[in-house]
Amino acid sequence: MGSLVPPSCSKSLLLMSTTTTGLQFSGRGRRWKGKKLSPPNWQCLELLMIDKSQSKSKSKSKSTVMIIENQMMKPATYSSRISTDIPLYESPRASFDQYLEDKPRVFKAMFPDKQRSQRLNEEEWRVQMLPIQFLFLTVWPVIDMRLRCKSEGVDYPPGVPQDITRVVELDIIRWELQGLNDIVKPSEFSLGVKGALHAQRRGTQTRLKGQLQMSISFVLPPVLALVPEDIRRDIAESVLERLVENMKDRVNGRLLKDYSEFKREKLKAIV
Repeated sequence: MGSLVPPSCSKSLLLMSTTTTGLQFSGRGRRWKGKKLSPPNWQCLELLMIDKSQSKSKSKSKSTVMIIENQMMKPATYSSRISTDIPLYESPRASFDQYLEDKPRVFKAMFPDKQRSQRLNEEEWRVQMLPIQFLFLTVWPVIDMRLRCKSEGVDYPPGVPQDITRVVELDIIRWELQGLNDIVKPSEFSLGVKGALHAQRRGTQTRLKGQLQMSISFVLPPVLALVPEDIRRDIAESVLERLVENMKDRVNGRLLKDYSEFKREKLKAIV
């Protein structure tokens, strides 16, 4: 069969006409069978070009006409949230609060690959993330991340108790999707990522507390508009879950490992 996607379309509607005489679908072999089956005929049309006379003439012919809006009006939105709560072993001479003050070190612990990260200013970094698979698409997200260290309960993120002495707040403030052509690129896309990390001390026990919420919202292009909503939702939520789990692993693994190194460095400096 011919390609199911036209090479380009700058109009507002996409029209596909396929002869249906003798057309059958075999589910087991997933093949189209029929007499003299011709490839789909794609046309880009303005909405004003489709009038009643055209509709009547097309209905008389034995053809199936499918019209797809160039962009879905209502954005699709998906979100995922994750938290961490594990024991934290502090040192009196190298507290976790001291460690959080060194934002470049905190960032490097979570994103150690220097080739895929670039520092923009005192509290912002640009990160080339690993490719993400969505249906048949591969996307390379580029994000600008901001790390802010806050203390004394001033402007704490939601969910962080006011008696916490210090908290690091993570935000994604800019983004770009690379690797998509105009046909499959969404006309609207937004990425929301908010996280917070802090030490919670209760008596003699200290725990590392963290939370991360990630959401995406986008308007689908025509090539994805035919995918059923439940399939799109399952795939999008699976992608988000992998992303937040990856971030959790960075905190629970790499960050705590670097904090242990931080404590050793402080002790050596004293000796």
